[in-house]
Amino acid sequence: MTESGFWDNPDEAQSVMKDKKSLEARLEAYRSIEKGMKELPELMDIAEELEDADEARSIVRSWESLKEELENLKLTTLLGGKYDMYDAILSIHAGTGGVDAMDWAEMLERMYMRYSEKRGFRVKHLDRQDDTAAGIKSCTIHISGDNAYGLLKGETGVHRLVRISPFNSMGKRQTSFASVEVIPDMGESLAVEINPQDIKVDTYRSSGAGGQSVNTTDSAVRITHLPTGIVVTCQNERSQLRNREVAMGILASKLTKIAEEEHKENLNELKGDVGMATWGAQIRNYVFQPYTLVKDTRTGVETANVNSVMDGDIDMFIRAKLSKDAADLEGTN
Repeated sequence: MTESGFWDNPDEAQSVMKDKKSLEARLEAYRSIEKGMKELPELMDIAEELEDADEARSIVRSWESLKEELENLKLTTLLGGKYDMYDAILSIHAGTGGVDAMDWAEMLERMYMRYSEKRGFRVKHLDRQDDTAAGIKSCTIHISGDNAYGLLKGETGVHRLVRISPFNSMGKRQTSFASVEVIPDMGESLAVEINPQDIKVDTYRSSGAGGQSVNTTDSAVRITHLPTGIVVTCQNERSQLRNREVAMGILASKLTKIAEEEHKENLNELKGDVGMATWGAQIRNYVFQPYTLVKDTRTGVETANVNSVMDGDIDMFIRAKLSKDAADLEGTN
């Protein structure tokens, strides 16, 4: 950063600053844990000498806090992917299950927003398609924060809900599905060219709850990538031009990620309906009745505390998936 000309390329400079901030945060977390581990034995000796129950309880709380800090630090060490430090673009689409699936999609939307809130991430809706009866047909959320993509990338897949349907007058159990897709927001660092002849751009009127934040003109944008069938929409920006810019950025990030996963050298090699790959295999089951259970099918991690999970406490699943991926990678090397 002290080199002359560092700020000549603002985008590259901002990327370096972001890396610096991430490294400093890890180092600070390590130093905090190291300091706490050195202080605890001394505090324990003092508590024993004084036979102070309140001090003992305070030490236990400090120990629990240190363990949590250590788990979070261990989690960040598992984030070594190419795009892990990037912001995330998370999309949810209601699947099979009618109105229950729409309601389920909205419940997942709330779960990820609560998770982001607890992590200190910033959340912004890029697109949201409400259903006329209940819930949402789909939504796209931009989640900004340190390692947002790295933490959330494992949430991609189909999420299955089993519950007694509030929309069924006979009180029958209903199984509903929703798909989640998470891609990195490569932003200004992404330099790809999409052939204008390969896309179809449609404009339509923004939908929503109304109010000053919703445009009354045909400012919403839908972009279809014709070779692959991928569709990207954006409606929450103030102008059609800005909606189009954001939608193109999402499309470019999505196509680049797919191209890398399929080992394609350029976007022109992508053909067919690759968008369906986001559905993939069922990754997690959420059972509300007749018992409560949330179980990840990939790692086997489970909990009966459904309410906590739906309130955004999904770190156990994220941590287990990252650990499994790291172990699998180590086993192949």
